[in-house]
Amino acid sequence: MMLEQTLSTLNQLKLFGMAKGLAERLKNPAHADLTHEEFVGMLVQDEKTDRDNRRLTRLLKNARLRQSASLEDVDYKHPRGLQKQVFQELANPRWITMGRNILFTGPTGIGKSWLACALGNFAARQGFTVLYLRAPRFFEVLHQSRADGSHLKLLGKIAKTNVIIVDDILLTPLGEAERSDMLEIIEDRHQSGATVLTSQLPTKHWHAAVGEPTIADALCDRLFHHAFKIELKGESIRKNKADEK
Repeated sequence: MMLEQTLSTLNQLKLFGMAKGLAERLKNPAHADLTHEEFVGMLVQDEKTDRDNRRLTRLLKNARLRQSASLEDVDYKHPRGLQKQVFQELANPRWITMGRNILFTGPTGIGKSWLACALGNFAARQGFTVLYLRAPRFFEVLHQSRADGSHLKLLGKIAKTNVIIVDDILLTPLGEAERSDMLEIIEDRHQSGATVLTSQLPTKHWHAAVGEPTIADALCDRLFHHAFKIELKGESIRKNKADEK
């Protein structure tokens, strides 16, 4: 009876990890000889682990990553110019805390989106907030926010997100509103938030694709400053895998 009351109180206090741990550990004969201090210490660790797991689940859900990818599964064997040393450096969260941008360029099917999602997964596992959107959808959301009056609120949310991933940007030249939004977003995030972009267009052509020279100067300067520029080359990985089947 006392145990049921204790479990009920723990759940009411939202100490779900401790409640689950208590029920399981009392059934384990190996824990019978633990001191009170050791037993309570384990329950506290159970609560921390449960909260960490729930936070990670929430971060990954909110990130909306397009693909299930991780840095541990990066393929360095496929000839595409991907340097293992660079990704070993990115396995340290300093690029996030320092607000460094990562720019993936290369042909379709070379793995840009997968690698970007792997970085997003890594960031979430480190406890950072992440948001993934394909560029067309990204600009559509921004356009809709102008119409419903939530534009400034959305820009504020994007500015506070630790890592944003915009996939397939500059497939077409930017329009006036898109240029303005991108400059505002990158300006807000400059050296305070990490931005990951993927594009089929080489970075040397980004200035022209942005369009208006003054905005292009400001945008490219902030994007390229202290950024990781990862240019991928070679045959499509998707095509090779299809051929192997």
